[in-house]
Amino acid sequence: MLKKIISGGQTGADQSALDVAIKFNIDHGGWIPKGRLTEKGPLPDKYQLKEMDTKDYRERTKQNIIDSHGTVIISRGKLTGGSNFTQSFAKVVGRPNCYIDLLSCEEFEAAIILKSFIMENQIHVLNVAGPRLSRHPWIYMDVKTILETTLYLFFLDMGQDKMIQKYISSEIIKEAFPQKMEDAIELICGDLKLKTKTFIAKFNPKNINILYFGMLEYLRHRLGFDIENQPLFKQCSARIGLDNCTIEDAVMEILKELKHNLEKNHILRVVK
Repeated sequence: MLKKIISGGQTGADQSALDVAIKFNIDHGGWIPKGRLTEKGPLPDKYQLKEMDTKDYRERTKQNIIDSHGTVIISRGKLTGGSNFTQSFAKVVGRPNCYIDLLSCEEFEAAIILKSFIMENQIHVLNVAGPRLSRHPWIYMDVKTILETTLYLFFLDMGQDKMIQKYISSEIIKEAFPQKMEDAIELICGDLKLKTKTFIAKFNPKNINILYFGMLEYLRHRLGFDIENQPLFKQCSARIGLDNCTIEDAVMEILKELKHNLEKNHILRVVK
């Protein structure tokens, strides 16, 4: 299973991969040109990338390939520019690489291909590359969908859905939907049994994808996201700070806040 996702920090495919890593509490990193260069200016500090001593984009590309166990390039059609160089250098240094052409397959098939690539090459550190946003405006959401679907496929493989079902009820109670984050947390806490609260509180945050996929449908329905609870969604979007925030992103933000809240109240602390 993936332990870290890295990229070069450019807009588009690179930043999408980093945002998925941050969302799922997966370690992230990589190398970026001197000055944290991207086409929209310096990369924000929330992305934990290391600066090269040079502004040469190719040098950071080389280092990210060397520092990873394998590289996936996600794009459409024949590779050009930096994406073509990425594939060529990976072949030269003998590093596993996988090109996913979205003109030849849909996102779900792409996720199956990526999952197989990760498993076959025992990749723990995955380097993600692809076009910048100005060249392919759709690439951010494409990469996000593929990576999140890949994580979901791993979740199903591990059979963790059955474990989560023991703790989370599928029954949806109909009542007014919360408009604020604190009300949403209070509502969910009121639903959950003590053993479930303790289970969530003690859950390893590095494996939050298991909680997320197991509770996604329950939280979507319970909080009214499936019928567009806009006040709560907008508050979650503002907290996340993404231009392309989705309902699923909002669910994760609430889940993280729920876990933080339960950690304070449902983990036994031994006072020496």
